[in-house]
Amino acid sequence: MPEVSALRDAFTARFGITPRLIVRAPGRVNLIGEHTDYNEGFVLPIAIDRATFVAARARPDHTVRVYSANFAAEDSFDLARIERSAEQPWSNYVRGVVKGLLARDLPILGADLLIESDVPLGGGLSSSASLEVSVGYALQLLNNVDLLGEELALLAQGAENSFVGMQCGIMDQFMAALGRAGHALLLDCRDLSYTPIPIPPDVRVVVCDSGVRHTLVGSAYNERRAACHEAVTLLKARLPRIAALRDVTTEQLAVNGDLLPPAVLPRARHVVSEIGRTLRAAEALERGDLRLFGALMYESHASLRDDYEVSVPEIDTLVELARGLPGCYGSRITGGGFGGSTVSLVSTGAVEAFADALGAQYQDRTGNQAKILICTPSEGVSRAATF
Repeated sequence: MPEVSALRDAFTARFGITPRLIVRAPGRVNLIGEHTDYNEGFVLPIAIDRATFVAARARPDHTVRVYSANFAAEDSFDLARIERSAEQPWSNYVRGVVKGLLARDLPILGADLLIESDVPLGGGLSSSASLEVSVGYALQLLNNVDLLGEELALLAQGAENSFVGMQCGIMDQFMAALGRAGHALLLDCRDLSYTPIPIPPDVRVVVCDSGVRHTLVGSAYNERRAACHEAVTLLKARLPRIAALRDVTTEQLAVNGDLLPPAVLPRARHVVSEIGRTLRAAEALERGDLRLFGALMYESHASLRDDYEVSVPEIDTLVELARGLPGCYGSRITGGGFGGSTVSLVSTGAVEAFADALGAQYQDRTGNQAKILICTPSEGVSRAATF
């Protein structure tokens, strides 16, 4: 995790002045409920103790200068002319957030921003939402703008949907803004109501980054979302009251699945079954039934592998290896898919041995070196320092 003093010094070296403040926004890992958020369903994520940090200071003009320590790259743009950057694609997340603030007629001035993150990029831990929310919050504080956490999350999601071009749901930005320490959140993605559910102290959440990278923008992710929209459109012929796959029961899909093309039916089947699994998993976690929770994680992975087809062989290997290790209740792919990470629920007493064995066996099996994070549920976006 970046040191506050080091970020302050790096900002000063870069811009010739000390920052006014530093904020942080966490990444997230979703325990269960994958590809349900943009179908107005339920998800069960935690915010993790890895975050994007933004050191920031207001400028008296309309220029935004932003430096990414991770990419060792700088970008600048004028508030009056914010367009997509082909040269600095990482900056589009920043540009989109700034444009979203201006679209709300908020009084935003220019700023100098230095960004550093320890959320793995492309690992399915929502590094983009962490960046969006941290930048939005820093600009909010610099300009004395009052946005609720839900509003900040929606603004950040809008930046990714409209400006970056990735049609993500609300979960990632919501957790970056409103995560709660020690808890998962059962989030209803239709109305943004949520229920905090404590993570039992005798288990840990282990994220294993496969080292296989994905690019979601312009990829099969958007194709999956389009398939869900098509399913709803076709099912309305017999189920006119549905607005999203969230409104379709397993029984209704079984009876009316003949309306869907062969390529669309399994996509809908995953979403409908996953929403049910997520609600059952939340109930199991609340009453401490970790074995049932783990079984539902494995079911979720099988559905994502076979029906939604977003897994890859390396991820399947990680889940298979985790299943065979002592202390593991359940494991599954997490994030958008096409690579990235797995999430496993592991007994606290076995977690260190689990992490060591999983990493070693994965390398033996695939030749890839995994990065393993033992995560603690974290708070959402916050101010890290003021100078």
